[in-house]
Formats: sequence, C-alpha cells, structure tokens
Amino acid sequence: MTVSSQVFDPAAATITIVTYNRSALLTKLLTSIEAMDPKPGHVVVVDNASSDDTGAVIDAFRSRIGTELVYRRLETNTGGSGGFSEGMRVAYELGSTWIWLMDDDVEVLPDGLARMGNWAPRFKSIQGRRYDYDGSEFYWQYRVADRMGIPIPFAPAGFDASGYKEMNSGCFEGMFIHRDVVGQIGLPDPRFFIYWDDQLYGWLASRVTTSVIVDEFVLRRTREIKQWDMGIRHMNASSDAYRYYIMRNRAYIKRYYRELGVYNPVLFGLGTVMTFAKELIRLAVVERKVRGTGHLVRGLRDGRKIARDRSWRPMPPLVQTQPAA
Repeated sequence: MTVSSQVFDPAAATITIVTYNRSALLTKLLTSIEAMDPKPGHVVVVDNASSDDTGAVIDAFRSRIGTELVYRRLETNTGGSGGFSEGMRVAYELGSTWIWLMDDDVEVLPDGLARMGNWAPRFKSIQGRRYDYDGSEFYWQYRVADRMGIPIPFAPAGFDASGYKEMNSGCFEGMFIHRDVVGQIGLPDPRFFIYWDDQLYGWLASRVTTSVIVDEFVLRRTREIKQWDMGIRHMNASSDAYRYYIMRNRAYIKRYYRELGVYNPVLFGLGTVMTFAKELIRLAVVERKVRGTGHLVRGLRDGRKIARDRSWRPMPPLVQTQPAA
C-alpha cells in the first residue's frame, strides 16, 4: 500500500444517487446532504424513469442543497445496475476525483464525507459502515469466496486498532471509489439490471488496488425491510424479480471470471448451488411461502443463454493506466 500525500478535497467528490419512484425517500436523502459539512462538489441523481414527483423534488432542492445538483432522467428503467453505470459515467465525466455511490433509501450522516475523506489519502476503494433502519449496526458481507463467487456470510465483524479491514467485494450503497480505479476497470456493468453487480465491481476494484471497509459510520438506512434475525447478521426478504436475477446473473460473473482466468467450474458450480439453496431458505423462513422457486429456475435457464453468447464482452476500461497504488 502506498500512502498518498494528496489532501482530500471535498469539492472533488461527487455523490451519485440512483432512484426509482421513491420520491419520499429521495427527499430524506437530499435533506441529509443539505445538512452535510463539508459538502461534495456535485450531487448526481439518476432517475430510472420514475412516474412519481421525483422531478419536482429535484427542482425544489436545486437552490437549497448547497452544491451543484445534476439530474439525469433515463427513458426506461435500467435497474440499479444501469442507473449506477450511468451515474458513474456522469460523475467521471464531470472530472470527479472521488465518486460516492448510494441508493435512495439511505441518508448521509452530517460528517460522513469528512470521515470518508480521512481515508482517501491511503486507499482508493473504500466502504464505510451503515446503521440499519432501527439504529443497529448493519453487518455487510465484505469478503467474497473468490472461486465460488459468493459472499462469506460470517467474516469477522470486529475491527482492530487499524480501523480498517481489507475487502474483495463492494456495495453500491456507500461505495467510495477513486476515478483512477474507475478508469482501469471501467463502468459498472448495466446488463446485470439488479443483483451481484456491485459485488463484482468491488471484486474487480480489489484486483487493481487495496480495497477496504473502514470503521466509520457514514450512512443510515431509511427503509424498513422484513428480515430474519440470525444474530450476527440478518437475512432480508426478497422478490420474484430479485430471485430471477440472483440466478441469471451468476452467468455474468462466470463470464468475467473466465475472461480473467480465475474460473473454476467445480467451485463456481458449488457457489451457484449454495446460492439456490439460500434463496429456498429465504422463501421458507423469511417470506414463509413456497411459490417463487420457478423464478430461480428461469434465471438459471436464461443464464445458460448468456454463457453461450459468443458476442459477449466485459465492460472495457476507460483509460489505459498503470495499476493503482
């Protein structure tokens, strides 16, 4: 790890938000940004073709948020994957040194950007911590079982005196990433639509730089989700759409792994089986129903088409550079 002598400049950071038909939640997030000190140089809001009053909310905040608000309304709903890909592109083209990604169902703590900026001279891919809706500490699975392509659910939650832990994953609910890394690995892949896109993007980042999760609480979730409390962590309720993409998008991860020469068919296949089993448990224990299995099977079937697609290519790098420190 190389320690940079460059001082973090909040004005060189951009908060990028993806929203879809949740103007009430977006209002809470923009209100929290209004109260931030310091503020970023830009706030980019990507609207996935919302049919509610999202546009009016943006207009109401332009004169009061205290920084430049950039609004991009897409013609169709591209999912979180497409929204974050477009948001990253806009932030990158604005010249942002740091890009802080977040969904619309969080709010930023007032000193959140300063806390992230404290780590900016040392690392180029950083994940802060979050409070859950009820104020408890949210546990995020920051380690991925490399060849299996699945998160390690019980990676140690505690921090030592260093205040950080190395990670090989990512979450678009709070990813803080340097433009040098974005230049090397390209934009997030919009083809995922939802699910696995941020894990893969964080994994790609960890291959070119030291990625870390830091012991800094910077976000708070503002939406309550039905959960199964497992003690050290929670299992959230899902939806039929999520179930489909959870299985279909395993094929995209496989294609990236093959492209990078790390694909192991036995271990990756085991990861897929474990993912399928986890979703069956989610259906039975969290959602207390049995219907939904068909969406998992359909996702696997459509994933096979992706695996056979000879025209498929990974997202290209934006620039050719030396590896990030």
